[in-house]
Amino acid sequence: MASESRPFTLSALLQLTRFWNLTIIGLGQYFAVIFFIDRNALFDIRLFLLSASTIMIAAAGYIINDYYDVKIDLINKPDRVVIGKSITRRFAIFFHTVLSAVGVGIGLLLGWKVGAINFFSATLLWWYSNNLKRQPFIGNFSVALLTGLSILIVNILYHVSSIEVIIYSLFAFFMTLIRELIKDMEDLKGDHSFGCKTLPILWGIRKSKYWVYGELAVFSMIVVMINDRFVVLPMYYFIIFLFIPLLLLLIRLIRADTVRDFYNLSQFCKMIMLLGILSMPFV
Repeated sequence: MASESRPFTLSALLQLTRFWNLTIIGLGQYFAVIFFIDRNALFDIRLFLLSASTIMIAAAGYIINDYYDVKIDLINKPDRVVIGKSITRRFAIFFHTVLSAVGVGIGLLLGWKVGAINFFSATLLWWYSNNLKRQPFIGNFSVALLTGLSILIVNILYHVSSIEVIIYSLFAFFMTLIRELIKDMEDLKGDHSFGCKTLPILWGIRKSKYWVYGELAVFSMIVVMINDRFVVLPMYYFIIFLFIPLLLLLIRLIRADTVRDFYNLSQFCKMIMLLGILSMPFV
């Protein structure tokens, strides 16, 4: 633990809290509101506070996840371990507590429903890091649920029922569910060493891939069915922004068999999510 005497560095804190992931969360909320609910909401203080509170809770979740996973991460990804090197464990817990508390507090200012969702999210993120992520499927589902909820919550803030927002929240849910399982394949060695019971450990890589194929199929069918019944976007939109990226993901997943392959797939899932957000202006 070479830098244990240093409480933290800014670059290490940005790495720990997954700065770019947080940026995608903020963009997703702003784009969902501006393009589906209120085009004049760019400078709406409520949207700013909602996004800030969501980002704080997500950042706190990343911190507590790494706090509990230091030993596993030293096996799976030693070059990306921050806690105990550039940030002490004591400061990590401090940042997690402060960010969670402030995020829930801001949510309460926006209304009891937003406050309740923020409290639920902060609690579930702690539970996930402490226990659920080591269990089959439930950990993956928990993170996916919270990701989808980060988009759906804008409907609650603005007291609307935008079908487009619901579709994109489903998109965020399923893409995160798929990415989390792929990350479990990537982290199989370290997870197995510490007694985790993820699907790749229980089923093996091959059967876990079949599960992802099923998720891809169900996701595609649900989106098309909702669009056909409620929105009716042109099919070329789905071909460009959804089906082609998912087909590329499927092909790469079929061929993947190394840790590096699964890491690249995880990053590709993140790119698909970003592409989904950037597609909102075209809806």
